[in-house]
Amino acid sequence: MKTYSATPADIDKKWILIDAEGVVLGRLASIVASRLRGKHKPSFTPHMDMGDNVIVINADKVQLTGRKREEKFYWHTGYPGGIKSRTKQQILEGEHPERVVIKAVQRMLPKNRLSRTLLGNLRVYAGAEHPHEAQKPEVLDVKSMNPKNTRS
Repeated sequence: MKTYSATPADIDKKWILIDAEGVVLGRLASIVASRLRGKHKPSFTPHMDMGDNVIVINADKVQLTGRKREEKFYWHTGYPGGIKSRTKQQILEGEHPERVVIKAVQRMLPKNRLSRTLLGNLRVYAGAEHPHEAQKPEVLDVKSMNPKNTRS
């Protein structure tokens, strides 16, 4: 037997729409990272961009378990002494609540050049509206996949 390796001609990208309202952040991020990477496809090739384009709406209504909303701190500028601490609560209520979802997905992807390409296939919106209706995205219902995916 020979090992199958996909070529660019074999790649079939789809558009997927995920509603994050009431979904636990970590579970959402792991599902989105898997879809971006293309691990759900039988023709998965680790070094290729096989994944789908993912649209996440209602990112400001994502749920967190435990006390992570108040106790988990974020943000560093990347420079020495550049700590600018904010809680997840402050970020979700601030100007850019979608950054919490983007960071969670980014940290579940491999740390290499491919992950930066894969993040380009992710679109996250705080509200329920998105400008990608022309792509006719398929709806992926994360809530019905597992009862643990949601919190009330």
